[in-house]
Amino acid sequence: MCRLFGLSAAPRQVRATFWLLDAPDSLSAQSRRMPDGVGLGTFTAHGSTRVEKQPIAAYKDAQFAREARERESPTFVAHLRYASTGGLELRNTHPFEQHGRLFAHNGVLEGLDELDAELGDYGGLVHGDTDSERFFALITQRTDRHGGDVTAGIADAVRWLADRVPVYALNLVLTTDSGLWALRYPDTHDLFVLERAAGGPHGGRHLDHAGRAGIRTRSAELAGFPAVVVASERMDEDPGWRSLAPGELLHVDGRNRAQVTTILDHPPRHLLTLAQLGETAAASQRGR
Repeated sequence: MCRLFGLSAAPRQVRATFWLLDAPDSLSAQSRRMPDGVGLGTFTAHGSTRVEKQPIAAYKDAQFAREARERESPTFVAHLRYASTGGLELRNTHPFEQHGRLFAHNGVLEGLDELDAELGDYGGLVHGDTDSERFFALITQRTDRHGGDVTAGIADAVRWLADRVPVYALNLVLTTDSGLWALRYPDTHDLFVLERAAGGPHGGRHLDHAGRAGIRTRSAELAGFPAVVVASERMDEDPGWRSLAPGELLHVDGRNRAQVTTILDHPPRHLLTLAQLGETAAASQRGR
């Protein structure tokens, strides 16, 4: 399945090094395990977005993902894509940018014709073929309706989707230059959060997180500063990792304060099972 990673140290700009495909030997053992795309989203000191991403249509493309990238940003979002809709093209690779926000998604939703009709003029924000970018455009639309309130926009968009179209999973990470949001919905996939104290549980330790399926990040500066981390899996031995409950939306504000709100307490009206997905979509959602 796709892998999500988010980190906020806001309001501080911190340096972190990312390898979007770590452990190349294990990943290259079987070509079917290679992701279909990788991406990293950060913000400059002036608040501008920086998106680095690459579809992996051939083995040689994986070199992009294995290169170490040291970036400085208050928030980070990284994504490994296993394609469910849309071809292996740059425009279909996460994260996506809209209105100065960055977004990555793990899951599948159907009913795209109905969603396109609901988007109206906001459909112009969609440059690729994915359900994910359409989901993001709906959040952008709803955020504008709520006067720029991202929390309200996500809640509105997710409730509309849960009521109107078939949904398999809507797990997401959304970042701005001063905030991070993460949603787990419904209970299809896990999404973990760690409110990490400066230096980790024992103090004085740099951050060094590595997922089984790829994403790895290190930050020496987080030996001295707190951060909030979100990931599709627990990425180290810190006992503070916990799973978001289905329907919980995490918001980390510009002072690194985390708040969790339950925005839905019931499953989607049209909850899809793995067996109901097409072959490509089903393959993208299985554990790897």
